[in-house]
Amino acid sequence: MEKLDQIEELRSSPELVAKLYQNSIRKNFKAGSIILNENSYIRAIPIVIKGSMKVIRTEEDGREILLYYIKAGESCIMSFLGGMHNETSKVKAEVEEDAEILFLPIDKVSLFIKEYPQWLDYIFRLYHKRFEELLEIVNAIAFKKVDERLLNLLGKKAELTDSKTIAITHEQLANELGTARVVVSRLLKQLEDNGIVELGRNKIILCN
Repeated sequence: MEKLDQIEELRSSPELVAKLYQNSIRKNFKAGSIILNENSYIRAIPIVIKGSMKVIRTEEDGREILLYYIKAGESCIMSFLGGMHNETSKVKAEVEEDAEILFLPIDKVSLFIKEYPQWLDYIFRLYHKRFEELLEIVNAIAFKKVDERLLNLLGKKAELTDSKTIAITHEQLANELGTARVVVSRLLKQLEDNGIVELGRNKIILCN
């Protein structure tokens, strides 16, 4: 995804695409960069052009849990909602892969909703997708064992980067799963013993 006119809902409105480019600020970020912090006011919403981001929720005790990924062509629905109501962010957004991001000011977000039904369709699709992903997270935490969640997370990361080699530490995985590092390390060793993964220095290779 390198162009906004490749987004399904925006293809029918070249005028909207042109206005999005004209009114946004384009920035490049390295992996690990924090785009949005919790409790920060949202002045613009990010639209990912290249790369990806992850959205994280932090608890009072410092533990984190991954909510969802934002891929190229997508935006953060939490930013839409918080920005529109002038509320502080409830989540943290961090760059997963080196990314190019457009930042659209909140006042333009509201204006385009009134002027372009395609823009509203885009927002509704993202809202629907994120709602389903959050339900999936709730279901996983309530009903799935940590080893299932770990394997599912590794699969998502492999799909995101289109590579079976995942550059990540055990600590980072534990944070995204909302569990302890020792638990993740033990489970990864079990997966390696079963031939499902290969463990390297700060990397994990999926074997199938």
